[in-house]
Amino acid sequence: MAVKEDKKERIIDNAVGVFAEYGYYKATTAMVAKAAGVTQPYVFHFFANKEELFMAVIDRAFSRIYDTFADVNAPADQLVKTMGHAFTQIIQTHRDEILMVMQAHAISEAGIREHVRSLFHTIFESLTLKFERAGITNAKETAAHFISTGLLITVSEVLNLPELLHGK
Repeated sequence: MAVKEDKKERIIDNAVGVFAEYGYYKATTAMVAKAAGVTQPYVFHFFANKEELFMAVIDRAFSRIYDTFADVNAPADQLVKTMGHAFTQIIQTHRDEILMVMQAHAISEAGIREHVRSLFHTIFESLTLKFERAGITNAKETAAHFISTGLLITVSEVLNLPELLHGK
């Protein structure tokens, strides 16, 4: 059983790079299979279709973000800044996953769109709760601003446009 799970994880690992490079619409399960060193039917052994594979990949990316934010401990006056640094670290270490997160909301398939909406909502709710527990006033607004800043940071990073953040 562990061998199958290892291969499933290898498929997901390689799918991250394929989806990040080609986008959801141009990426194929054949490309993912080739990158993972398995056959395309073996990909379908674990995932019913490309949409299900994409959702598994996006789940991993959002889980990493969620877990990273959950693990941040800092005083209220340093919490947002510390979490921002943690997010910047994710961008550096898991760039392809962050590229996937940036693409995900633009995919028109209803199942993916709803899934991504739910994941973003979960992050928003967890940030709101974290900020409330830390005693940060206007926790919902702070969570919304934190997420929007994270999206802007990601766009700036992906497009190599630091002026979006720094105005220079």
